[in-house]
Amino acid sequence: MAAATGRREAMMWTIDRADGGRGLGFTGGHTHANWGDENQRKIFLNALLWLVKMEVPSNGFESQLSPQDLAANLDQKKK
Repeated sequence: MAAATGRREAMMWTIDRADGGRGLGFTGGHTHANWGDENQRKIFLNALLWLVKMEVPSNGFESQLSPQDLAANLDQKKK
C-alpha cells in the first residue's frame, strides 16, 4: 500500500515453543516478483531450515533463480 511506504513493519517472526516445536510467520510473499530478490529468498530459506531444525549455513542458504524460472508456471490472469 502506497500510504505505508517507508513505514517500518515486521516481515517475519518466529516462536521457539517450550515443547520443542517451532513456528514462523512471514508477510513478504504476497508479490510474486519479490521472490526474484536474492535477499528475500535467503532469509525465507534460512528461516525454513531453522523451522525444521536443520543447520543454517554460516553464509546463509544460497539459491539461484533466473527470470525464466520466476516466470515459469504462472497462471494467466483475467483482466
